[in-house]
Amino acid sequence: MPEPVIALRSIAKTYRMGGMTVTALASVGLEIYRGEMVAIMGPSGSGKSTLMNILGCLDRPTAGEYHLADRAVARLGDDQLADVRNRFIGFVFQSYNLLPRLSALQNVELPLIYRGDSTKRRRQAALEALAEVGLAERVHHLPMQLSGGQQQRVAVARALAGRPQVLLADEPTGNLDSRSGQEVMSIIQGLNDAGMTVVMVTHDERIAHHCRRIVRVLDGRVLADRAVDDDERVVATLTEAPGA
Repeated sequence: MPEPVIALRSIAKTYRMGGMTVTALASVGLEIYRGEMVAIMGPSGSGKSTLMNILGCLDRPTAGEYHLADRAVARLGDDQLADVRNRFIGFVFQSYNLLPRLSALQNVELPLIYRGDSTKRRRQAALEALAEVGLAERVHHLPMQLSGGQQQRVAVARALAGRPQVLLADEPTGNLDSRSGQEVMSIIQGLNDAGMTVVMVTHDERIAHHCRRIVRVLDGRVLADRAVDDDERVVATLTEAPGA
């Protein structure tokens, strides 16, 4: 049996608010294997965003163990965590998080600058990533000169330019119309088909059914975890909103 690329063991996360202790996650266990495409779903306040932040090494659990590609995350220092985020994980957010004064190319290059890649290497990687998402002719455009769907594709290019092993997507189609959302999901599915592990938070059942597995979270716990069969995935693709 292969080792999971992500393994959570009894993960808990609590916060102090005023004089009260708020439990965001309570004894969560989850394993995700290399090459999977997993959707995390749940209502507002269910803990799914906290879970995503822990998976992305943006937050630390209060208790429990998190192993990311055999690394015990709790034992990593802040600099090591930053390096893991930069080299191992790609992030795509609902709000795109593009810098408005930088071109598409410069936005995609940015994390590679932090990683210390040479100018030549990062330029080539950024151009290749933008071509993969269909924006080879838009590399010098500013975000304001791009549609919402194109901006999100730039964000996807930025995430994959460093060739991460895991892509974390938080509501990647939340701000998009159905056609643009379908385009972005097709790109993400293509990355998964090529072997990239994808974990995605979404509230949209149709988007979730593009994935091969759905994990449902409620009150800080995993309520259900099931595979999505091929027939369901085909139906999700065929029942996109009109114009998609």
